[in-house]
Amino acid sequence: MIVNFGRQARQRGLFVLSTLALLSSVVPASAQTTIKWLHLEANPDRLATWEGIAAAYEEAHPDVNIEFQFLENEAFKAKLPTLLQSNEAPSMFYTWGGGVLKAQSETGAIRDVTAAFDADGGKWRSEVSPAAVDGLSIDGKVWAAPVQSGLVSFFYNKELFEKAGIDAAAIQTWDDFTAAVQKLKDAGITPIAGGGGDKWPIHFFWSYLAMRELGQDGFAAAKGGEGFQGEGFLKASQMLADLGAMEPFQEGYLGATWPDTQAVFADGRAAIVLSFENTATPQNQANAATDGKGLASDNIGRFAFPVIDGGAGLITDDFGGLNGWVVTKDAPAETEDFIHFLTVENAGLLAEKNNILPTAVGSDASVKDASLADSAAQMAKATWHQNYLDQDLGPNVGRVVNDMSVELVSGGVTPEDALQQIQDAFSMEM
Repeated sequence: MIVNFGRQARQRGLFVLSTLALLSSVVPASAQTTIKWLHLEANPDRLATWEGIAAAYEEAHPDVNIEFQFLENEAFKAKLPTLLQSNEAPSMFYTWGGGVLKAQSETGAIRDVTAAFDADGGKWRSEVSPAAVDGLSIDGKVWAAPVQSGLVSFFYNKELFEKAGIDAAAIQTWDDFTAAVQKLKDAGITPIAGGGGDKWPIHFFWSYLAMRELGQDGFAAAKGGEGFQGEGFLKASQMLADLGAMEPFQEGYLGATWPDTQAVFADGRAAIVLSFENTATPQNQANAATDGKGLASDNIGRFAFPVIDGGAGLITDDFGGLNGWVVTKDAPAETEDFIHFLTVENAGLLAEKNNILPTAVGSDASVKDASLADSAAQMAKATWHQNYLDQDLGPNVGRVVNDMSVELVSGGVTPEDALQQIQDAFSMEM
């Protein structure tokens, strides 16, 4: 069921998000154009911010009506392909990018926004992080307008690091990191909270190691057809296997879900977690912790995934989520203008009110949460932003990457065999 929210419904205060009730959208007689905004955001505070932005746009453009349409996350993924081919297609919808966006670009159901980004001498393009624009581009065309990024980093418990005599600022290389892992073990501290049950948390390690070893050009060549069996991927896979051999994770990590993993870190039962930028936010800590409180915010530090000696990757090459808004082929011409208004002109508001890491240049200064500010500052310097591989490579190849990452770290497969399985899945998609 798609839930629609139009201008009059919002003005009457009928935007009751928690119930997700079906509300009819009544388009005012003066509104000649309706932009249908399909989303999957159920957080009422975030939606309230969007509501205000939509109302401001409608006030400035009386002939435009913004109609909110809601689908729950799994329903969104399941129903969107059919919806895009119907007469009920939205004007704009949410994307994680990657293989799914590429597949959508090949169906003819969506239109690229390259012309909008390059209009007025490339004004829009210049207002957004180049790494974000590149991340949502395919074959030289921009297929979605970036709105926010996520950054995977190492978060650490400062008290446990001090107990083990570790200076986080000194962790610059992978060898430095594994030395820190050993010092934590020697101090009787579980080094890393791991989520092998959900698998994708472990793929963070393999992805970053491959990025740090091959660099952007090497990684792009692999995705472009060279494949995943080269020397760089072999080295990265061996490093992950070697980390696993150190037994750095909590007992039972192979069955741990992501909430389990977050709880291990929030409870102080492990010193490190490789996670998203919001791991350190007070509310997430409280939600994850067994005691409902978690670690004090001043007890949580962060450092970037270290480089590899001799590797082509840079410390400013980032890995994480990348989200944007896609425009469908028959969407009103005003849709791109509204998306620019939302993602660029109001990027600071989104950063401040919704606690996101926006992609608009300079908007990182509006991030108020101290635990996000450091991540925002790093992302502002990004030389390359690589989307999650289970999104970027598509669901089939991504699933194998997740599986093989866990098998590598647990010693269940050799690097050569793991890469063969990834390559076999990749070849089937070519």
